[in-house]
Amino acid sequence: MILLNTLILFVMSLTTQTNAIEGTWITQDDETGRKKSEVLIYKENGKLYGKITKLLLPEDYGKKCVNCKGKNKNQPIEGMVIIKDLELEDDTWEDGTILDPKSGKVYDCYIGFQDDNTLKVRGFLGFSLLGRTQIWKRK
Repeated sequence: MILLNTLILFVMSLTTQTNAIEGTWITQDDETGRKKSEVLIYKENGKLYGKITKLLLPEDYGKKCVNCKGKNKNQPIEGMVIIKDLELEDDTWEDGTILDPKSGKVYDCYIGFQDDNTLKVRGFLGFSLLGRTQIWKRK
């Protein structure tokens, strides 16, 4: 009976954490530490997505993604989906992409919890070692 209760609690904690990722997160520049934007993270068809809902720096208001390719070219950054197609594997969301609106480049991505209110968001090219990590805080 104790084993069954432990197993149930473990499964419930995994479900809670995977659902807890949904919501609004504050991004910050990994170089300056300044808060840059609010990103709404949501699930659609079992995959994770993220959309910029608000730019926080006055100099960024109204900016467009001039360096983007395809349908994002010259589109407003606010409202843009920057995280696409992440899938849950163990306790990390991975195998998707993240768009850097500043450079217009798309990177491989994975996201995991540092703690309940902090995400580690890693963008990289090819190998996870060749990239950078940002810390996002829950709003």
